[in-house]
Amino acid sequence: MRAKIWSWVALAIGFIYFLLPLIGTIEFSLRKRRGEYSLDAYRSVFEDPRFRETFSYSVAMALFTILVGVLIVVPTAYWVRLRFPRLRPVVEFVTLLPLVIPPIVIVFGYIRLYNTGSILPLTGTAMGTNFLLMMGYATLSLPYMYRAVDTGLRAIDVRTLSEAAQSLGAGWPVIIARVILPNVLVAVLSGAFLTFAIVIGEFVMAALLNRPAFGPYLQLIGANQAYEPAALAVIAFAITWFCMGLIQLVSRFSAHGRAKRS
Repeated sequence: MRAKIWSWVALAIGFIYFLLPLIGTIEFSLRKRRGEYSLDAYRSVFEDPRFRETFSYSVAMALFTILVGVLIVVPTAYWVRLRFPRLRPVVEFVTLLPLVIPPIVIVFGYIRLYNTGSILPLTGTAMGTNFLLMMGYATLSLPYMYRAVDTGLRAIDVRTLSEAAQSLGAGWPVIIARVILPNVLVAVLSGAFLTFAIVIGEFVMAALLNRPAFGPYLQLIGANQAYEPAALAVIAFAITWFCMGLIQLVSRFSAHGRAKRS
C-alpha cells in the first residue's frame, strides 16, 4: 500500500514538473490575439518563409547526417563486437568525446583547419560548408548513435548470424546490409531519431558556420518576438514526440514480425 502511494506521489511530481510547463507554453502560444485564444502565432510561424527555408534545410541535413552516421557506426560497432572486442573501451571512449568537448571548440577547430587558406578549403563554398556542418552534426550525434547500435547488437548473436551468412557465400558488405542491419533496425532508428532531434535544435555550429538552419532561426525569433517562440517550442515538442511514437511503432511491428517468424 505504501509503495502504491509513493508511486502516485512520483507520478504527480512528474506531472507537475514536465506537463505544467508544457501546458503553460501551449496556453501562452494561443494568446497572441488579445482577449481570446487563437492560432495566430502558429499561422505567423507557418507563413514565414524563413521557417520553411530553415526547417527544410535542417531536415535535409538531418537525413544526410543519419545516413553518414549509419554508414560509419554500424560497420564499426559490428567489427568491434565480432573481431576486435579488446578495442571496445577505446571506441567507447572516442565516441564519448563529443559529450566532453564543447561544440564551440569543435566548430572553431573545423574553421581553423578547413578555412580558405588551408589545403582543403571547405568553408570557401556553400557546398563545402554544408558538408562540414553535416560532419559536425555526425560527430555530435556519435555517442547516441553508437550506443543505440551497440545495444541492438548485444541483443542478437552476431557471430552465429555472420558464420551462417558466410556459409551461404555472402560477403562482408552483404552480411552487414542484409543480415545485421535488418536485425538492429529498431536500434538504428532510435539513434536516427535522436540524431534528428539534435540536428533540428542545434545552434552553435550552424550559427558560426553561417548556415540557414532551424536552430539559429529559433534563437532569432526568440530574441525579437513574444508568442511565436512559444509556438515554435510546441511545434518542436510535437516533432520530438512524433519521432518517439515512430520508434515505438517500428519496435512493435518488429517484435510482431519476429514472433510470427518464430
